[in-house]
Amino acid sequence: MSRARTLATALTLSAAGLLGWIASEGDSPVVKQGGVELLAPHIPTKGDVPTIGHGSTRYEDGTRVTLADPPITRQRAEQLARALHEEEEQRFRASIPGVELFQEEYDLYVDFTGQYGIGNWRKPKSPRTWLLKGDYIGACKALLNWRFAAGYDCSTTINGKPNRRCWGVWERQLQRYKQCMAVQP
Repeated sequence: MSRARTLATALTLSAAGLLGWIASEGDSPVVKQGGVELLAPHIPTKGDVPTIGHGSTRYEDGTRVTLADPPITRQRAEQLARALHEEEEQRFRASIPGVELFQEEYDLYVDFTGQYGIGNWRKPKSPRTWLLKGDYIGACKALLNWRFAAGYDCSTTINGKPNRRCWGVWERQLQRYKQCMAVQP
């Protein structure tokens, strides 16, 4: 029995999708204040922007995270992650009118926009280009084009070993690609 895709406008990020985001982003560095563990702002990879919690680069009011910001609780980190995705989801859904997706595809493409931003999602070589054409496998393959951080190719190996600069960026794309291809009929 085959599954049917659903219009993206009718979908929302699943609990598994949010937990996947949190797991992929990890935690900011932990600091202790008054015996309480808090998550401090940091720059996750060379050339990146300040981030706090689970990959949040701004607060709900649009203010960008700075390295001078006070650390936050894990609960606040989850609130920021949810807020980031709710905002991204609105722009994401509007960017693919008429496109139908499986929930797994929706989750991983929202994860992509959370990491790379809606501006990059709208670029010609993003998966969006292929989704608008109905080419779901092409959209999966396009994920592999996004392997750069601050202009550096994160898929680069050094003497056959993963680079230390941003290998995690490449591993994340490989995982998205694998997940995407796994749900293709």
